[in-house]
Parts: sequence; structure tokens; C-alpha cells
Amino acid sequence: MSAYDEKPWLARYDEGQPASVTPEFPDMLSLFRATVARHGDRDALRYFDGRVTYRELDELSGALAVGLREAGFAPGERAALFVQNDPQYVIALLAVWKAGGIAVNVNPMNRERELRLLLDDSGASVLVTLENLYRDVAAAVVPETGVRTVITTSELEYQSRDDARTLGGVTRIASADTLDMAELIERHRGDVPPPVSFDPQDTAVLTYTSGTTGPPKGAMNTHANLVFNSQTYRELCELSAEDVVLGIAPLFHITGLVGHVTVALLLGAPLVLCHRFDPAAVLETIREERATFTVGSITVFIALMNAPDASSDDLKTLTKIWSGGAPIPPSTVKAFQSTFGQYVHNIYGLTETTSPSHGTPAHAEAPVDEASGALSVGVPVYDTVVRIVGEDGEDLPVGEIGEIVTTGPQVVKGYWNKPEETARALPGGALHTGDVGYMDTDGWFYIVDRKKDQINVSGYKVWPREVEDTLYEHPAVREAAVIGVPDSYRGETVKAFVSLRPGASATEEELIAFTKERMAAYKYPRSVEFLDEIPKTVSGKLLRRELRDR
Repeated sequence: MSAYDEKPWLARYDEGQPASVTPEFPDMLSLFRATVARHGDRDALRYFDGRVTYRELDELSGALAVGLREAGFAPGERAALFVQNDPQYVIALLAVWKAGGIAVNVNPMNRERELRLLLDDSGASVLVTLENLYRDVAAAVVPETGVRTVITTSELEYQSRDDARTLGGVTRIASADTLDMAELIERHRGDVPPPVSFDPQDTAVLTYTSGTTGPPKGAMNTHANLVFNSQTYRELCELSAEDVVLGIAPLFHITGLVGHVTVALLLGAPLVLCHRFDPAAVLETIREERATFTVGSITVFIALMNAPDASSDDLKTLTKIWSGGAPIPPSTVKAFQSTFGQYVHNIYGLTETTSPSHGTPAHAEAPVDEASGALSVGVPVYDTVVRIVGEDGEDLPVGEIGEIVTTGPQVVKGYWNKPEETARALPGGALHTGDVGYMDTDGWFYIVDRKKDQINVSGYKVWPREVEDTLYEHPAVREAAVIGVPDSYRGETVKAFVSLRPGASATEEELIAFTKERMAAYKYPRSVEFLDEIPKTVSGKLLRRELRDR
């Protein structure tokens, strides 16, 4: 007897899904407009003590869209969003679409070199950023790029609390060479941008993902991708307009974009934001806002468990919890359930699958593989075909380990201006994930390893060569090789092996500090080991596998 016979809910995730998850809207703007018509007076955004209704969100984003067009932004152009989990992200995202453009998600932890790379690759003509990020990072970069217009804003907007934990010490920073978002919106309040229309396969967002053989690539998440997986979250997690979405995943990340922003826009539910993650602030927000649903990295839930005085009362309303982006130890799920009384459902996907391709349905618990102790990442979601293939591309039988290949409405059409990489990763539209796993007899999938050399730090992907290249900038470094090592909190963390130039000297602390100044916080190595020689093949290729075997 299979699981489909024993568990009727699982049968819903087999091939041939109900019409309720067939995309109801051709693009995200039509989806949003339908929600405004249905739920205009409901809260769309809650930010500390601030509230923005769906009708107000429509007005704010429309005014900003008019301001963008006035500044010369044309349909098809790209606008980079370089902010934290603030209301301005959602306002700007909708405004870019209303102006006919493509949004470019930028990690607010990026430093100058990383920001420059994304602005150059995307060809962004507009940058929307926080005032402090402009001062500290973007101001030195923008003159060297194609950005024509910079719009700055403050995390102090849209709320009035001066005791908010994550806003402590923030002050307003005026800049003469930027436009102020609040002033731009006020200038065009009540104005309506010219109508635009999108084909479902038009690119809505460029979300950057790093590979192992080159620089970050812009995955072209289409309007159809976003609409489909917004509905996938709705069905998989059994969500409705009565839910309250807690935004703990970064909004620039595909999980935050779809699992928070676009699913809330679909539901007409409020999205609760608190600028950046702080365990105590999040627990307080859950209690105050009575949040019911969230999805985030397991490291977030570990941090909540370890917060001082955390108790089951804190998460009493948060009954719908999913986690993805990093491996989840079964022991952590048990510990979380013991602390808060809530089960953490596993979910799996990539930037290229616009968030979930697999998930653990509501009211189900993921099985644990007896041999490896791995927790299942779930079953394929609606209308999604997942194959396990061998080295020759042949389909492997149940239980055998191979690469996971995914086909479905959530799979991106390719990488921005990178036809060769697109052909390599998406032959015939089937995504070769680079993740290695297997399917059991009941249809549950397990990830057992990664084919690529990527390092997964709390759900963020780190490209080893990028860290190595940064280390090479230090005058004492002769050779460098970077790998991921197990970490009880982050899943993996970055470790560097370094050989020094003859006569040169450097300490572990010095190299860590050197990279920390030049990279996003999750990328720099937490440990450095010195070797006389880095192991290599005869052709000079670094043997990261040998280093991992140590």
C-alpha cells in the first residue's frame, strides 16, 4: 500500500492538479488589482505601529510609478531594490511593475564590489535604496554604473515608534544627489501611471544566484512564475485572507519575495515587517500582530528557540510554519516543537524554481530517512514533475541517488543575458538543480548532497571562488581554497585554506577581518587554516574535495 492510499492529502500533490492552482491571473499587476478590488480596506503592510491598507498601497505605488516615469524610466528597464525588510520594498516593487519595468533584487548586505557587479550585469537605470546604504555603499558605486536615478528612503518611514529594537540609533541622512521617495510620492499623490500590460512570460524580477563556475547570474523570474508559486503557497500551506504573514525571510531572497510578499498580495492578507531579523523583536511582533504564517531558514527558528525567556505562549498564533533554504536536522524540529508546541514543515526550492518545488503539506509531518537520518524535503508541488537522473541523464528507479531535475510552471525561463548558462542548466526547460537526492516509494524526496561546490549558509548561497578571489587580494596570500563545513547553527559555514607567500606572514584573525571588510556578512570565512601547499590536480585545479575529506 502506498502513501497515496493511506493519506488522501498526499494524493493532491500527484500529477494532474486541481484547477484552483491553475494561474488565475496573467501577471502580478492583475493579481494585485484584483486584491485591491476585493480587500482595499484591509491592512496590506504592518510595520511596527504603522499601517498601510491595500488601497493606500495601490495609491503609493502608483504615485511612485509616475515619479519613475517622470525621471525617464521606460518600460522594460530595470530598477534595483537595495533595502531591508521595509514597506518601501513592496511599494517600489509594485511601482516598478506599474512603470512597465523589471525589479532587480539586491542583498542589503552587499558591499561595493558586489553591488557594482549586479548593477552592471542587470543594466539597472534606477536604484532604490536606504539612506544609510547609499552613504556607506552605493554612493561610491553609482557613478561607475549605468544608474541614472537614485531614490533614497529611510527605515524610519511608515511608523512612529522610537523604541523599535531593530531601528535603534537610526537617523535621517539627506543627500543632494538623490530623490527622496516620500517627497516623490507626495508630489504625485493621486496621479495614475500610464497603463501597462505584461505577457505571463515577461520577466518580473531578476533574482541573483551564484554558480560554481562564474559570477552571480540573474534568474529571470517571470510574472507567471510568481503567480503560480504564490498560489502554491496558498494551497500547500492552506492560507486565506484571514492569515497574518510574518516577514522574517529577507525580501530580496526568493523565499521572502514569494513566501511573504506575493502570497500576501494574492491573499489580501497583511504582511508584517520589522526591518531586519532580531529574535526578541520578532517574538514581540508575533505576539502583538498575532501572526499565523511564516517561512524562513531554520537558523531563524533556532534563534527564536534560544531567545531569552522564549515560551510556548510566544508562538501560540503562529500555527503555520515552513522552513527552507538550508538542511533541517530532525532534532531541531523536535526541539522547536518541544519549546513552542508548533511543527516546522520542510520545504525545498531554488531561485530558479521561484521558491518551492517540493514541500510538506499542511497537517503532514515529513518522514526521516532511517539510514541517513535526513529529513525529507517534501513531495513535488502542484503540476510539477521531478526526476532523479544518473550521470548519463537516464531516469533512475525509486530509492537510487542521482541529480534532481525539475520541470514545472515555477521554473524560470533562463538567466539574464547568459544563453550558454541557460542552455547548460535548463536544457529543454528542465532545471538541473545540481542537488543530489532520491525519492522513496511513497513519493517523498530527500537531499543527500550537492553536486556543485556552493556553500549553503543559512539559506544563502556562497560561491567559493568569490571568497578565494577576495583572499587573493591580501598581499601575504599565495593560494587559497574555500569549502563549506558543517555548522550547528547555520547548516554550513565558510572555511578557508591558505598558503602564504615566501617570507610573508598573516594571522587567522587578520585574514578574517580582511575579508569581512570586503564581503557580505554571510560570505567571509569564520576560520582559516594555513597549509604549506593547497592540494591540486596536475592541471592546477584546486582539490576542494580533498580538503572536505579532511
